[in-house]
Amino acid sequence: MTTLQNKWEELANIKDELAARDWFMGTSGNLAIKVSDEPLQFLVTASGKDKKKRTMEDFLPVDVSGHPVEKTDLKPSAETLLHCAIYDKTSAGCSLHIHTVANNVISEIYGDDGKIDFQGQELIKAFDLWEEDALLSIPIIPNHADIPNLAEEFRSHIHADKGAVLIRNHGITVWGKDGFEAKKLLEACEFLFQYQLALLQIKSK
Repeated sequence: MTTLQNKWEELANIKDELAARDWFMGTSGNLAIKVSDEPLQFLVTASGKDKKKRTMEDFLPVDVSGHPVEKTDLKPSAETLLHCAIYDKTSAGCSLHIHTVANNVISEIYGDDGKIDFQGQELIKAFDLWEEDALLSIPIIPNHADIPNLAEEFRSHIHADKGAVLIRNHGITVWGKDGFEAKKLLEACEFLFQYQLALLQIKSK
């Protein structure tokens, strides 16, 4: 298999697993995986597809600017520029963006603070935070309707080869060195968000 085929299969397998968790409601969310560095090209979710189904039109290759590298009727996902920013600023190999009830509610509760912090939680180790007093801080940025504006603000919070950013009432984007790491970070974040919501519910009683 070629590199493109291998990466396609890897991303499709991730999509299938996340779809089984109902993390793509209403065709929302998008996924990307790097195919090559020189020139920079990556596969990204085609817009408007049912992610619970697996077809040969699920992804398309795009360049550093998010434009299709070959003639196609498929349109790259609306948030492709977020993935462009990640691959432009880091050596990450995979990035995932999903909308869930938990991450949207967390982004609204803590949106005015511009971040949510987690400390003393086992799952922050997914981000290689091993010290006893380690702190995971996930930025929360406004949900700009203009995607280039959104991508520019998003870009300002990309500081490492792995990370996560919440967009207020829009979803979370995570990135890591490969598909396995990106999925691990996504799972850790969703666990932490659901934990925090359960904790707030208990405290409110």
